[in-house]
Amino acid sequence: MVNITHKSPTLRQAIASAILKVSSQATIDAIEQRKVPKGDVFEFSRAAGLLAIKKTSDVIPDCHPLPIEYAAITHSIDGLNIIIRVEAHTIYKTGVEVEAMHGASVVALTMYDMLKPLDKGIEISTIRLEEKKGGKTDMKYAISDQVKTAVIICSDSVSAGINDDLTGERMAQKLLTYNIALAKREVITDDVSIIQAKARELAEAGYQLVLFAGGTGLGPRDQTPEAIAPLLDREVPGLMETARNYGQQRMPYAMLSRGIAGFIGDMLVLTLPGSPRGAEETMDSLFPHILHIFKAAEGIRHS
Repeated sequence: MVNITHKSPTLRQAIASAILKVSSQATIDAIEQRKVPKGDVFEFSRAAGLLAIKKTSDVIPDCHPLPIEYAAITHSIDGLNIIIRVEAHTIYKTGVEVEAMHGASVVALTMYDMLKPLDKGIEISTIRLEEKKGGKTDMKYAISDQVKTAVIICSDSVSAGINDDLTGERMAQKLLTYNIALAKREVITDDVSIIQAKARELAEAGYQLVLFAGGTGLGPRDQTPEAIAPLLDREVPGLMETARNYGQQRMPYAMLSRGIAGFIGDMLVLTLPGSPRGAEETMDSLFPHILHIFKAAEGIRHS
């Protein structure tokens, strides 16, 4: 199965359909008049479809088990065609489209089974996904390669050449997955005045997104939040609330992170943990959704 542990739950929706074609009006009449010997075709097939939606991961090996929080199945008659429509919703890390299509196929098969004693010419066709919503592909973000971005590592040991800059390398690679190529990547010491000077320099140079990594913990030299906080014109507390909640589900020490986020002028500043894993998890929690900030800001400037 595909690893989805780095993803965050979002509302996912899918609509699928299938067509069951009978060979005579007599079959349609028997369905509508509830004269099919095996029972009410619509109600039995609806119940089967609901079970199929819930059990999709049991029969399709690579599907993740997910909570089905809403499902609806409808039938409509168009001549000799019965159009089956299945809608499913979940709040989860991956989409619900296979569940909707599986439901549609089982509804059609159940109807076939119930109707075959009456009609030998039944056909099932056109099982397809009609619509899906949710997840990052459904969201509209800024054009990433136009967001001038810098990664600044705050670390005495990396600055002194004692340790390699693994965090900066991983952050740069992670940003590339969102089509963000760094305009600057630099290492500085854990010093309040140096961190503040660097933030002011980047703001004056027109940077739009700056990620400071390191100095957000509780060590004696962890001073990045204290350096950045006085410079912020607008804090965005929800960003780090989201990051800490995400991290806490994966590592209990995430609650000790003191990262902050906000704007210095038009420049968004994020303060991330200095460990490679902590920085990556913080980015996973915020990207690509955070890029909506730049789209919103662009709209405000042109309104």
